[in-house]
Amino acid sequence: MALPRTPSLRLDGRRALVTGAGRGIGLAAAAALAQAGAHVVLAARTAAEIEAAAAQIRHEGGSAEPLALDVTDTASARAILSAEPAFHILVNNAGTNRPAPFLEVTEHDYDAITTLNQRAAFFTAQVVARRMVQAGLRGSIIHVSSQMGHVGGARRTVYCMSKHGIEGLTKAMAIDLAPHGIRVNSIGPTFINTPLTRPFWNDTEFHADVLRRIKLGRLGTVEDLMGAVVFLASDAAALVTGTALVVDGGWTAE
Repeated sequence: MALPRTPSLRLDGRRALVTGAGRGIGLAAAAALAQAGAHVVLAARTAAEIEAAAAQIRHEGGSAEPLALDVTDTASARAILSAEPAFHILVNNAGTNRPAPFLEVTEHDYDAITTLNQRAAFFTAQVVARRMVQAGLRGSIIHVSSQMGHVGGARRTVYCMSKHGIEGLTKAMAIDLAPHGIRVNSIGPTFINTPLTRPFWNDTEFHADVLRRIKLGRLGTVEDLMGAVVFLASDAAALVTGTALVVDGGWTAE
């Protein structure tokens, strides 16, 4: 009797694009995909960071190259990505937050968050998906969302709004792209200890509240997300689309 075989988590021969890849979650995603065998294109505005990151991936035996890209400049990003060979994988990671009480949110902060977290994510995914379809590739698009795309949070009205929007985008994209064999999912991290979040921990009361809400009792690390990225990118997730993989230590279980 032949036993079923577990689908491979390897990504050899596939091209992956990771936005916001110079640090934090994006860098970890790029490293994870490279370690699984993909050729990874690291995209970000800061060329020095992605050049160093790509060099380190190559030093450790992976395949990687940097791509200077401002995803908020839609026309430029579309032109640059349209000229690239088609990708099999997109990790749509570039994002930001500017915490503030709802009554104090400025138009400037609102525009900064929504432009990057929603508008840029939408049109980056669109151009990558178009190239996948043109090339006849069956691909995987992974939006880096947040646990805050499933719940609310103090001082995070705009951020929550943007990430709830990404969850809706994920489901609707999955429906539109399924006939092309393109899967679309999101990853919803809890608070991950990264350069973006590190200033938050200076508020000891906030830090304690976060640890109380994370049922496993610790902050997340970028390593906690790497397996999720590889899984969703790989054949092991061949029937997974239009859903969220929430890596939140139990925050949203309550």
